[in-house]
Amino acid sequence: MKIRVLGSGAGGGFPQWNCNCNNCQRLRHNNMNGKARTQSSIAVSSDNINWLLINASPDIRAQLEAFPAIQPKEGLRDTGIKAILLIDSQIDHTTGLLMLREGKPLDIYCSEMVKQDLTSGFPVFTMLSHYCTVNHHPIPIDGSSFTIPAIADLRFYTQALKSKAPPYSPHRYDPHDGDNIGVIIEQISTGKKVFYSPGLGEIEPHVMDAMQTVDCLLVDGTFWTNDEMVSLGISQKRARDIGHLPQSGEGGMIEVLNGVQARKILIHINNTNPILDDDSEQRKLLDAAGIEVAYDGLEIDL
Repeated sequence: MKIRVLGSGAGGGFPQWNCNCNNCQRLRHNNMNGKARTQSSIAVSSDNINWLLINASPDIRAQLEAFPAIQPKEGLRDTGIKAILLIDSQIDHTTGLLMLREGKPLDIYCSEMVKQDLTSGFPVFTMLSHYCTVNHHPIPIDGSSFTIPAIADLRFYTQALKSKAPPYSPHRYDPHDGDNIGVIIEQISTGKKVFYSPGLGEIEPHVMDAMQTVDCLLVDGTFWTNDEMVSLGISQKRARDIGHLPQSGEGGMIEVLNGVQARKILIHINNTNPILDDDSEQRKLLDAAGIEVAYDGLEIDL
């Protein structure tokens, strides 16, 4: 199985277009040992030809242009993307669908809650119906498995995670199972598994089970501290308030991942997070804990 990190940043990417925080300011002026990042998305394949796109960020066009394996190879109009899986209906994970409107009908796998959001509060599916149309495929949210016909040798296990729906969702303040999911991807022929969850607000028992039973983790790396945005004067909301488990502190991601034997990689990293500085003390703490930080273009072979 091959996994390509198309984008490793949180909403807004890094540097964020309107942000002058310490990280963004230093990166723009080449005063920081770090990398620019687009918004979070990955692609996965078992044959390096047919790819599943997981989430479609607003940066999707640039991400695809930077990835030759997924680019057209046959016919006048072509793509290596055979299907799309959405883990939620957030803007930074779904807006890129509009950039794919020139293609054939899009085969999109998502929960019923995500489908509802994308036909109501943010009607992307409705808009696409005037261009390429959408073939919606419902997915389980109880941990059971399914396969995707065009993606050979891969099996997917999807399970609901505790989270909030986006602000535009009709049930923003009435959470439902399926607003956010985690996915285990298994290569059938080898048994190798990866767990992908860029938004984790709580380590539920089934999340810990997933972490303990896979070969690689790509999990929430949004914030370093719970009050990161508050301390910078950017927001009054804390990391846990918006569904993200910070890395540091009691019960944080570093503590959670201690003892997990899988390869551990953080993804969906906010522009304010000090781990974006490769020379920071925070990165040294992650290194000591055996935790990696994803970057755009990272390729993982399992």
